[in-house]
Amino acid sequence: MPVAVRSFAKINLGLAIGPLRPDGFHALRTIYQTVAAHDVIKVAAGRGSGIEIRCPDARVPCDETNTCYRVAERVLKAVGHRAKVVIQIDKRLPVQGGLGGGSSNAVATLFALEKVLKKRLSAGERLRIATEVGSDLPLFLLGGTVLGCGRGEEIYPLPDLPPLPCVLVTPEIAVSTPQAFRDWDVLAERALTAGNAVDTMDRFGRSAFEWLSGRGLSGVPTKGGDRAETLLLDLVRAGIENDFERVVFPQYPELREWKRALEREGAQFASLSGSGSALYGFFRSGSAAEKAAARLRARGVSAMVSTTLPRAGYGKRLFAR
Repeated sequence: MPVAVRSFAKINLGLAIGPLRPDGFHALRTIYQTVAAHDVIKVAAGRGSGIEIRCPDARVPCDETNTCYRVAERVLKAVGHRAKVVIQIDKRLPVQGGLGGGSSNAVATLFALEKVLKKRLSAGERLRIATEVGSDLPLFLLGGTVLGCGRGEEIYPLPDLPPLPCVLVTPEIAVSTPQAFRDWDVLAERALTAGNAVDTMDRFGRSAFEWLSGRGLSGVPTKGGDRAETLLLDLVRAGIENDFERVVFPQYPELREWKRALEREGAQFASLSGSGSALYGFFRSGSAAEKAAARLRARGVSAMVSTTLPRAGYGKRLFAR
């Protein structure tokens, strides 16, 4: 019988881009946050050999370049099992939109394949496979609120945010992440030449520490009042930013306008997720988020209401029923 797994999205609560590393990747710092919006991955295994990807969305590759294929290949090798594996992707998240859909699909495949084969990998083996396939994959092994370092693959669980209503805006714009990094390098070089370079990694670290300290390491606000509202106010005060906005917004000014639209609709904090093109905004209540999403859809952009998904909820809701 096939096993179905929910493949949850992520957003980035700030993202700092550091220098280019010897391995060709940029050093990064970010706070990942899983959200309830998701795809569904169904995995079946039977007699024979080979891996087949099925997805009606033509934008999703169904060959060995698909992250699900690459993970399945490694899992089969790690457990020493031979089987014909069929992976069905029910795509509900945007493709290459900054919400980590492909990476999440791959980790959902890992979890499903373990259950189908009745084989459980060690935490170390899971992490090795995830890191080999992509920088964003390891965060989906944990879920919740996670600090990402290195090229994004070094992950450290943080005190979880409570479920916060959010609106995900997904414009029909394809942003090239490699090009965004190249544009960042040009911007950084110009700043260095002009003598006004800023260490965004250090700035992000200080802002993130200020935010985490403001809400207390237990995740409980230190100044009383409504917990969710305190977290959002502290997030704004800390000045956490996504460096990609500095190079993506000039290339795609409509994305800047959608961020401003989220703020005008009442978002307490709004940002680009990853390199985009998805944006998100946090709202004080679910009803406020629903109204904002409806008004944004009326303006011709895709907008969905979701919530942040804490680590415990992430684990409990993985396996679809």
